[in-house]
Amino acid sequence: MRKTPKPKKKSSGASSRPQGFRGVQSMAPGGDVHQFAADQAAILTTNQGLPISDNQNSLRPFDRGPVLLEDFILREKITHFDHERIPERIVHARGSAAHGHFELTASLAEFTTAQVLTEVGVQTPVFARFSTVAGGAGSVDTPRDVRGFAVKFYTPQGNWDLVGNNMPVFFIQDAIKFPDLIHAVKMEPDRGFPQAASAHDTFWDFISLTPESMHMVMWAMSDRALPRSLRMMEGFGIHSFRLVNAQGHATFVKFHWRPQQGLQSTLWDEAVKIAGADSDYHRRDLFEAIQAGAFPVWELAVQLFTQEQADAFPFDHLDATKLIPEELVPLKVIGHMTLDRWPDNFFAETEQVAFCPSHLVPGMDFSEDPLLQGRLHSYLDTQLSRLGSANFHQIPVNAPRCPFANQQRDGHMQMQQPKGRVAYEPNSLSADAARQTPRGFRSASVRGSGDKTRQRPESFADHYSQARQFFISQTALEQAHIASALVFELSKVEHLHIRQAMVGHLRHIDGDLAHRVCDGLGLPELPAAPRVGAPVLSLPPSPALGLADKARPSLKGRTVGVLVGDGSDGATVSRLKDAITSEGAVCKLIARKVGGVRLADGSALAADAQLAGAPSVLFDAVALVLSETAASAMANDSAAIDFVRDAFGHLKAVGYDDGAEGLLQAAGIDLDDAAVVPLSKLGRFTDAAKKRQWSREPAVRMLA
Repeated sequence: MRKTPKPKKKSSGASSRPQGFRGVQSMAPGGDVHQFAADQAAILTTNQGLPISDNQNSLRPFDRGPVLLEDFILREKITHFDHERIPERIVHARGSAAHGHFELTASLAEFTTAQVLTEVGVQTPVFARFSTVAGGAGSVDTPRDVRGFAVKFYTPQGNWDLVGNNMPVFFIQDAIKFPDLIHAVKMEPDRGFPQAASAHDTFWDFISLTPESMHMVMWAMSDRALPRSLRMMEGFGIHSFRLVNAQGHATFVKFHWRPQQGLQSTLWDEAVKIAGADSDYHRRDLFEAIQAGAFPVWELAVQLFTQEQADAFPFDHLDATKLIPEELVPLKVIGHMTLDRWPDNFFAETEQVAFCPSHLVPGMDFSEDPLLQGRLHSYLDTQLSRLGSANFHQIPVNAPRCPFANQQRDGHMQMQQPKGRVAYEPNSLSADAARQTPRGFRSASVRGSGDKTRQRPESFADHYSQARQFFISQTALEQAHIASALVFELSKVEHLHIRQAMVGHLRHIDGDLAHRVCDGLGLPELPAAPRVGAPVLSLPPSPALGLADKARPSLKGRTVGVLVGDGSDGATVSRLKDAITSEGAVCKLIARKVGGVRLADGSALAADAQLAGAPSVLFDAVALVLSETAASAMANDSAAIDFVRDAFGHLKAVGYDDGAEGLLQAAGIDLDDAAVVPLSKLGRFTDAAKKRQWSREPAVRMLA
């Protein structure tokens, strides 16, 4: 009889055990946080069973050097992660896109040979895609989330992909941690939820053990994570890149997109209700703006700096959890992008477009940022899996608009028909075969030396200074929104020790913030702060980091909802509509029935939407043009009450005529509020509709 083998003793090893494969001993961010479960964890290994001694850092030739192709642990981990979903994108699955053009207005010929950045007045075709990060393709548009901001430039020298987000920093410093970050924020694997939400245990558990994420957490908990429109958010290339001029001299550059429409966010309560009313809110908004000819425009600005300047920064610009304040290196506006055409086919273009940070043109190069270095492999690998072929560049939306030729052949979905005997280079058998050229891409000459290591540089050890700088740069209400967002998110976390750990981190960012979140969570005492890897600096506030002051007092490109009923005054409706459209806004008429209403003079007025399906969360301001009879009837309709009450609670202007006063009173609206305006004062109403009424917020909602 076969003997049952004795069970092997569980190893007490953790993810960084001394018997694992190792380079130089790593410096774990935040000290000993990764040792908290050392006695319970199994040994972490590669897919071949090789024990891993460092799962936190990629392999570099020296601590601030580029990531080595030799790093088989990084490549195995990233490759497996990239192939986890077929064919939907693992991240950024929920996206909307549009065609347009970029026009350069200031040449950078002093710094680069890239024609797209040197030839003023030339219009370069572009394709821009905006996306949420955490949710699947079928999720909603308005969750609290980072937004992808990716632009493909079809230049005469090849395609350039500027692949970034609407926030200038990221959660992690090293690409080897990206699978862990996304696994943590995605739905929990044993239950399949939550979708498109970070308010759950696995995300905050990871964040609490990853202090380098604290700066990005401040951005993600701010109103930046709740954009009013894809047209009203900034974009950032995140990493430092290099520009290389004709003499081979390199200059560092960071890229910024700034919307001419100004910045605008939603409120959290508003975003939640929008998700229920219109899950395609952002996609529809972009589509309708382009169809109406209100083409969104972004300025492209750059921050240019030398190695000598970088050496003097109080942070490391190769650390993707850091930004360069505009007060330190001012922005230089060099051009603008206009989106003016919706895709002809959503799948063929928006879904099949393939962005890769490794796609650049001569005159550009990469920096040694370890997150960027990993992305250079990861994006290409992902496209090979998602689009099923090494020939994904032949799909029309991905194909360069300039001639392209090489000796690559065959492969799945090959759509070209290369001719001739030669499929290699160099060769002497084909005079017209593609060959290398001195005008082609050249890497910048960068000197570096050191010991091959998995250790992060000491300059990456400060995780709190810029997080503090961001928080103190916000207005008091924006700070309250951040505190309230943290209370909401952490209140969804089941495990007390995770909530406590997060509040401990907040103590390094701002003492008042930590106390507000601690109180909001009902913790009996303020948890201890973790030890820090570097002193927390008192950096000055940076006004450029705020959002509220970047909203433009304009109705252009916005939408006003006008509630009408039987007996409404047609002349008032007409004057109101003219006033709204003259400001460049869209006026939509809302009625209890989509068929419209019968006006006071007996004429019919068509409606744009039914009241129950068009709540006020979908509009930037609302107005009520009602007879007393209609207002009295609507006072018993919860949809009408919510239409008014939500608009007021979401800090929007509310216009009304005499007949509508009864509905306002039934909804409990303060008629003395400065932005609750009689339509007899039409100019005052349109002025109030151009902005949020932030002074009203303390009276309508409790914040942390």
